Amino acid sequence: MLSIVVAARNEERNIRVALQSLLALDYPQLQVVVVDDRSEDQTGVILDEMAAGDPRLEIVHITNLPSGWLGKNYALWQGSQQASGELLLFTDADVVMSPDTLARATNFLQQESLDHLAATPEARMPSLFLNMFGAAFGLFFGMFTRPWRAANPSSRCHIGIGAFNLVKASTYRRVGGHKTIALRPDDDLKLGKIIKQAGFRQRLVYGTGLITVEWYASVRELVLGLEKNVFSGTDYSLWLATCGVIFHLVASLWPYLALVVTEGITLAVYMATVVIISLIVADGARFHGFSPWYALGFPLTAGLFTFIIVRTVICNLANGGIFWRGTFYPLSELRKNRI
Repeated sequence: MLSIVVAARNEERNIRVALQSLLALDYPQLQVVVVDDRSEDQTGVILDEMAAGDPRLEIVHITNLPSGWLGKNYALWQGSQQASGELLLFTDADVVMSPDTLARATNFLQQESLDHLAATPEARMPSLFLNMFGAAFGLFFGMFTRPWRAANPSSRCHIGIGAFNLVKASTYRRVGGHKTIALRPDDDLKLGKIIKQAGFRQRLVYGTGLITVEWYASVRELVLGLEKNVFSGTDYSLWLATCGVIFHLVASLWPYLALVVTEGITLAVYMATVVIISLIVADGARFHGFSPWYALGFPLTAGLFTFIIVRTVICNLANGGIFWRGTFYPLSELRKNRI
């Protein structure tokens, strides 16, 4: 028995297609629990309408958010309480899956004797620049999390993906589930961390061709969307955030600028550096369903990501917290939930 748990807030644009794909999954014992997290659009109406036509679909409506919780985390926690499966899959309300996704994932989890399996989605975005950013972000995320070491029991590295976190229900209960990470904006990654810290086994796999998501529809959505979790990824450390900015200025942007301000052997060294960076980005892009040619936009996307880090830290500190989907969460409260 497998239970899919989805948190949905103001998702009328994508929720119907996403849920249709989940209900079409080729899996014999399936329960889908969708939690309507205080939606102000037609999300709740769509969910009730779909539930009336399929008994596997269970809807939970939340009208109030208790203190000490982020909205999404509370929704996923409430959904997990309604889930009856031996396996739990936490996913987002805009994720579309191919029919054989769950069968492949559960077989892999069992064959590798895993407690937690995360899978990367194939991000689909409407513009060339956004897709270039997606290709570069895969590299940034990989350098930050080092997911290839998550399977190593002696490593502190861990992994979690919001689009696809498959975990044994017994493991989830043992680590306290989303209640342990109630105030973490980076809940997907931190769910992986508490699972790894408890001594359970986890792995990351590529879901390209099986799992798709409309990540962001515009640059503005991208900038605002990452505002909630870039600073939290450093555990709200100004020092670590500053180091990240310096790293990108030196390693991601300066080699390209050096091509126009240096000459001779120095220029040749930087040309070789840029070629190496481009090949690394191009190689990584293909694993996430992006064109290798998107690597040509790396200096622009690296510049945007550096701007996002700086802007996020300034906004979080100036506002004293984060705004996420219409709710304000004070930084003083968020900092208490260090994992």
